[in-house]
Amino acid sequence: MHLHWLIVFLVLTGQESDAENCNDTETAKAKKRLFDRLSLNENYSQNTRMWPLTFHDDPLDVKYFDPATIFVDIYVTSITNVNEKAQSISTQVKMITGWPNSNMTWTPGQYCGIKSYAAPKNMFWTPDICIMESIKTDFGTKESPYVQLRSEGFTVSTDVLALTTACKMDLYRFPFDTQICNITLQSTVYSDQEIILDTLSDAEWATFKSKEVFQAQGEWDFISINSTSSTIGDDIGESEINQLIYQITIKRRPLLYVINIIIPVFFFLVLDVIASFIDTSGADKVSFKVTLLLSISVMLLILYSTLPSTAENIPLIASYCCAVFCLIGIGILETFLVNCLMARGAEKRSAETTSTVSGRDDGERDQKSPPDSVRDQNEESFTLNRLKQILTECWAVTPPNQRKKLSWTRVMI
Repeated sequence: MHLHWLIVFLVLTGQESDAENCNDTETAKAKKRLFDRLSLNENYSQNTRMWPLTFHDDPLDVKYFDPATIFVDIYVTSITNVNEKAQSISTQVKMITGWPNSNMTWTPGQYCGIKSYAAPKNMFWTPDICIMESIKTDFGTKESPYVQLRSEGFTVSTDVLALTTACKMDLYRFPFDTQICNITLQSTVYSDQEIILDTLSDAEWATFKSKEVFQAQGEWDFISINSTSSTIGDDIGESEINQLIYQITIKRRPLLYVINIIIPVFFFLVLDVIASFIDTSGADKVSFKVTLLLSISVMLLILYSTLPSTAENIPLIASYCCAVFCLIGIGILETFLVNCLMARGAEKRSAETTSTVSGRDDGERDQKSPPDSVRDQNEESFTLNRLKQILTECWAVTPPNQRKKLSWTRVMI
């Protein structure tokens, strides 16, 4: 069996000590003998300060164990926070690190089948692996003071880390976005000719194991975790450093944003359109539309507090809210214009009605009250006709002997 898969089988299956054909007393004695065999009661500087295979005497064992390879596995156990504004993600991960140490080998059959042994971590050399994107790194629980020694000459360290790492996010499709955040592991001093980082398991197993131990995710769904390798030049520029890059893929759950932002903004636009057909005064329409505009402004403030101000592409949801904001603003201007035109039209119609009524009254007054000259002529004609009627009556009743005198009188009149 290839060493890589042997290590995967031993580390990931987590085989416990197997005290075959031994009682408790014999097992305890075997552990004491193994403790002395591994010289754990002594403190060798070679174990604590130097790469453990530097002074190995058997070159065949060195080639077999591939001593320049350090195996690392990362399992995501929870996603605690994703800060779009700060472009960072907070996760809790389980990090398993394994490296060969041929100075710590034994035959399990000679020690009651003991295949692993816990030893103090400060007694052994540990790889200086750092996380390049780390903003803040803490131990999720208390740091384990022990490492696990395997009988095959393999040392395993398991840590639970609470990481806050930088993550460049593409929020163009927010809140229907999928983000890929990297965790880059590398040594700070060892070049790629001394240390090569590799994975204990493949991406499929790491994804399955992460989903199995996942604790909390909030509004994010964990999709997968993949790994790639690369090399970069060191700061001095004389050599290259090997990197192991884990790519964590997560997807946002958009339901909360759909309910709180997208649907309300759409109904604000519908209400604005409906308000244009309401038969009310212009002031009521304007006040209603201004209220809708202020509501859209609140939505924009919420997006401003969530999305980064330095995004390369404007998110679609921001464009959507701005478009609705502009449409409602244009609707308010349209309401002002329509009200102004209606007011001017009403004034014009009022003026025309007033002038028409005034002309009609003058005509009626002219017909009922003729001019003074006509009225004087009519009065004079009426007086003469009346006098003629009176004279005719007097002539009829006057005796014939007096008509001559009356005739003269009439002439004189």
